[in-house]
Amino acid sequence: MGPQRGAGTLMVAVVVAVLMLITGVGALAAVVALAQRDADQAADLAALSGAAAFAAGQEACPAARQIAASNGVEVRGCRVVGDLLDFVVTVEVQRRVTVVFGIEPTVRSEARAGRLGSAH
Repeated sequence: MGPQRGAGTLMVAVVVAVLMLITGVGALAAVVALAQRDADQAADLAALSGAAAFAAGQEACPAARQIAASNGVEVRGCRVVGDLLDFVVTVEVQRRVTVVFGIEPTVRSEARAGRLGSAH
């Protein structure tokens, strides 16, 4: 047989290891992408609830924080610009994603909501 004996086995093992690595990276990217989508949706809901509360004469940020918490994200920032007739509520949220091997990326999102014709 000669020095080539077992070379096919080694090549198959390397190919399988590379395929497993590619699959793992793809799965990690998919988990982070789904978490980003969830953070985007939570930020939108928080900003909308803050804007609705502000339009009703209430504080915007506590309403936004409550909705954000119920959607599993943390509010990093909340601000209201304008008055009762012309305003924008901006909410920034973040979410830590737990994946394998202690890797915990954080996804962030920002959303704005307010009255029609609001300036930034």
